Amino acid sequence: MIQCAIVGATGLVGSTFLKVLEEKKLPIDQYVLLASKKSKGKRISFMEKEYIVEELTEHSFDNNRFQYALFSAGAKISEKYAPIAAQNNCIVIDNSSCFRMKEDVPLVVPEVNPQKTFTHQGIIANPNCSTIQAVVLLNILQKYGLKRVVYSTYQAVSGAGQKGIYDLENRSTNQFKYKIWNNCLPQIDIFLENGYTKEEMKMIEETRKILDLPSLNITATCVRVPVKNCHGESINIELEEEFDILQIKQELNLAEGIVVLDDPSRDIYPINSFVDGKDDVFVGRIRRDFSVANGLNVWCVADNVRKGAATNAVQILELLLKKQ
Repeated sequence: MIQCAIVGATGLVGSTFLKVLEEKKLPIDQYVLLASKKSKGKRISFMEKEYIVEELTEHSFDNNRFQYALFSAGAKISEKYAPIAAQNNCIVIDNSSCFRMKEDVPLVVPEVNPQKTFTHQGIIANPNCSTIQAVVLLNILQKYGLKRVVYSTYQAVSGAGQKGIYDLENRSTNQFKYKIWNNCLPQIDIFLENGYTKEEMKMIEETRKILDLPSLNITATCVRVPVKNCHGESINIELEEEFDILQIKQELNLAEGIVVLDDPSRDIYPINSFVDGKDDVFVGRIRRDFSVANGLNVWCVADNVRKGAATNAVQILELLLKKQ
């Protein structure tokens, strides 16, 4: 019998795990929902049944109880409990930042590097939400040679969890230093000594790891915007080789996990409200950057809670189930 634990089942991403799993109908025999002590006993409708949330403890994974676990309860919880699960022969797919840059932990986006899934030592890392949508796009352009990438992100408040949504809806400052309502905040996570935020450095380092391009020139500015859900990204790309812009559009349109919405004559391009609730990366405003040789500008939008977190993790689980 295949059993799967959902750790952090009552959170924003955890609850989205449940939605995506209901849609996918994977060959899992039994799910167990785990969360903090304060959520113990909560009843959740899932898979046409009522589940009672169990408290996550050091003994939750005893006796090889689970074959798989989806974690989305924050880095501190993952740091403590994911190794315990792995020691009990449970393959962990972790949505936190805890293990992403560890050499022996694969960082996986199924459309980009699915083969890395099977190099795990018990833990597989889910990348940062803003990185996931970017690399799905950049992966298609690798054939032209990636010379330099400039990220400018417009990230929704749901990326900061339920507290972020609360701050937008109530014009408060529980999650953010300043009111997000009516403001764009050029800070996501803490500032580092180099002047970049932790979020910006995540995008830079994770992109290099996923694409296996450790020397790729990348810079990033990450901005929180007063939008409930879906991250937008303006990506400026300098390629090594010449390209035909129509061919680029065609290649992106044929790529797995990408939908091209790009018709300036009809004002068609991806917007948050259209992308919300969908699993693909939506791409538009595809045009040459005439300021450099072989330059390209692209706008992309993705649901950061689904493709940027829950769906990507479930896709990894699908790969594992198909292999067994």
